[in-house]
Amino acid sequence: MTSDATFWDQTAEKYAASPIKDQAAYEHTLVETKKHLRPGDRLLEIGCGTGATALLLADAVAHITATDISANMIKIGRGKAATQQVTNVDFVQATPADPKLAAQTFDAITGFNILHLLPDLEGDLAALSERLKPGGLLISKTPCLADWKWRAIGRLAIPIMQFFGKAPYVSFLKGSDVEAHITAAGFEVIMADNHNAFSRFIVAKKT
Repeated sequence: MTSDATFWDQTAEKYAASPIKDQAAYEHTLVETKKHLRPGDRLLEIGCGTGATALLLADAVAHITATDISANMIKIGRGKAATQQVTNVDFVQATPADPKLAAQTFDAITGFNILHLLPDLEGDLAALSERLKPGGLLISKTPCLADWKWRAIGRLAIPIMQFFGKAPYVSFLKGSDVEAHITAAGFEVIMADNHNAFSRFIVAKKT
């Protein structure tokens, strides 16, 4: 079996070249996210991939620390930032609980299509809460595979793919599961909506 960091390192180039599957839902998520950001905010993104979303949000905040466990994803993100001449986004290889991310540093944290990929979701959400300033926001969109109409096929196929190193860790969550985990980590859910058939968009405030 392949580690998650190795899997994403190996697929980074292909990931960067892949088109967004649901452009309308993606753009809707960006619009809704920007509604909750302020020009002076310091934003942390977890699971930034190759940086496309961070770069699109860069004009809405003062600074973004975009993180990912994959060194190759981070390298591609830095290259995109340089090409686009975006200077207020730093790309950092880090996990959500990495001590290099200081406590009470960020006004908001974003995590798109990542919460279902975290093996220690409870621990990582607790770590993210620590990194937010009091009243800071967690903004996420999560594929809730337990609500997916093809979930039975997925439950069979994904473990086989993982065995051969063709898929990372994946959890099958319901939308209600995601909200429950976020609430248990010390957040108050202030907005929740579906941005496609089975992806849950959540805005939560650190209490």
